[in-house]
Amino acid sequence: MIISLENIEKSFGAAPVLRGVSARIEDADRIGLIGRNGAGKTTLLNILYGSLEPDGGTVARADKTIGFLRQNSGLSSGNTIWEEMRSVFAPLLEAERELRALEQQIAQTPVEDPGYSQLAARYAHLQGLFEQRDGYLIDVKIRTVLSGMGFADTDPQTPVEVLSGGEKTRLAICKLLLEQPELLILDEPTNHLDFRTLNWLEDYLLGYKGALLVVSHDRYFLDKICTSIWELENHELITYPGNYSRYVLLKEERLERQQKEWEIQQRQIAEMEEFIARNIVRASTTARAQSRRKALEKMELVERPRPPARPPKLRFTYRREPVKDVLTVENLTLTVGEGMERRTLCSRLNFHVTRGEKIALVGANGIGKTTFLSALVGLVTPQSGRIEWGVNTEVSYFEQEEFGLHSNKTALDELWDRFPQKTEQELRTVLGNMGLTGDAVYKKVGELSGGERAKLKFAILTLRCGNVLVMDEPTNHLDLASKEALDKALQEYTGTLLVVSHDRYLLNKFPDKIAEMHPDGIQIYKGNYDSYLAAKNAEPPAPKPQPPEKPAKTSSYRGKKQRSEDAARRREISLLEQEIERLEGEIARLQGEISSPEVAADYQRLQQACDTLEEKQKAYDQALSRWSLLLEEN
Repeated sequence: MIISLENIEKSFGAAPVLRGVSARIEDADRIGLIGRNGAGKTTLLNILYGSLEPDGGTVARADKTIGFLRQNSGLSSGNTIWEEMRSVFAPLLEAERELRALEQQIAQTPVEDPGYSQLAARYAHLQGLFEQRDGYLIDVKIRTVLSGMGFADTDPQTPVEVLSGGEKTRLAICKLLLEQPELLILDEPTNHLDFRTLNWLEDYLLGYKGALLVVSHDRYFLDKICTSIWELENHELITYPGNYSRYVLLKEERLERQQKEWEIQQRQIAEMEEFIARNIVRASTTARAQSRRKALEKMELVERPRPPARPPKLRFTYRREPVKDVLTVENLTLTVGEGMERRTLCSRLNFHVTRGEKIALVGANGIGKTTFLSALVGLVTPQSGRIEWGVNTEVSYFEQEEFGLHSNKTALDELWDRFPQKTEQELRTVLGNMGLTGDAVYKKVGELSGGERAKLKFAILTLRCGNVLVMDEPTNHLDLASKEALDKALQEYTGTLLVVSHDRYLLNKFPDKIAEMHPDGIQIYKGNYDSYLAAKNAEPPAPKPQPPEKPAKTSSYRGKKQRSEDAARRREISLLEQEIERLEGEIARLQGEISSPEVAADYQRLQQACDTLEEKQKAYDQALSRWSLLLEEN
């Protein structure tokens, strides 16, 4: 046991936040903490960590280390990246400095000196401690984690203060992973991470030796990492075994079962009350009636399940079908910036969409996915190329930003100005279906939360009735219930979909194709996100270098010695090519081994693998250099 909570109570002023919360965290737990915004997740995390005291109840903590990544984790702005990472190992680095000093003292102290044995004993103790804690692998550990978290191409001497907010969050995760606390608490760790970094972090955490408690809206992450889900709802904590998908099923079953039990008990209570009312005044039956009354008073009442907060009612429809060829893109080049600052995002893009296809567009951050969507809907002019929509296509665009909304208008007026033919009641009904009810419809757009603005944009989308939906990060700012509603709506939509999203759970639900965007083209993968990952992992490695074409020789005369040398050279080239191919395979295997969570968590194996990889890389470079030289001579 790491932490135990018993009947925790917490209020802020007159508003209760936690009520009767009881739970335990064991040594190998993998827990996902979920709940609506304002449900009390951050309060519970702070109580677990010890930075906040409850109003009532008991918190018991074992003597275990706890690491806590908050959404705005602080780093030392005066340090470089490398200094910040090495600060994790300050005691070991101090021990190393003492070892070097002891070495000098021992070298200058005669063996017969009375202090020699004390120096030697201290040295042996420190050296044993240093080796036991993998002191010789400090730099290897740091490079492994920095590389995995997306800092492979960042100068480690970069000052922390110049990093962006997202980069600082990633660096804070690096620091916590290096600290290896026995309980690791992560608050929204997947924000600001691209797919590659997310996959690395998930694999690393799967092999993490300590316990994990994660707050996240990333359902794919919760599915892959967690073995239990804690949900905060109505100030109470309910625990479910399994991952997020299992939680969805179990919660539905629990609510249905509780509703049935409540209904059965209510019928039983009604029957008992009726019996008591009929028989309490009769002498012959009063004893039985009194007995029923006592039983009724002692009955443990089943609580009527509170209906969960109503998610948005999302349904996308359209009026007419477009032609079969919905979209054709040919040789498209997209740029950003002006003059000397102009930069090409991508070029020679060719893309084709047919009626009814559901396509998710993915690619590295900064590759130009949002710019591409903006160009498709006419908000950005491409540098060159052709974009052609088919006849009868009616495109509805959900943009990541809110450039089309007016911050000074009310939510109702924003909708009314776009659809003046609708009545106020019709528009209020649409907004209500999105979860914007009561006074919320009269709030200024600029005063709406991110989730409320997203719901307003969905209201606009449902009224436009487009037969093609183009959506840029539609799940941003949505709570889990709203994401589930969007999943269902996109699965049921029979029109054409083109969506950019980092929500991998969503990408497993609706698409029949994944389009991966590169600087020089788009590659299509059939199936959902998991199918795309499997196809990516099955792709063969890059082909080995091929010899350049040699110009035809002008002279046909070659002596016997020259022919013999040429034959020997060709044999050596052939052997070198085999050796290069063998070394490429070993290097790829070692790189995969180093990035695996099992090896990353065992730094003795990691050091051995890194040393072997370095040897193989040197041999590969030498072979490749010799191979190139022979080709030039051939």
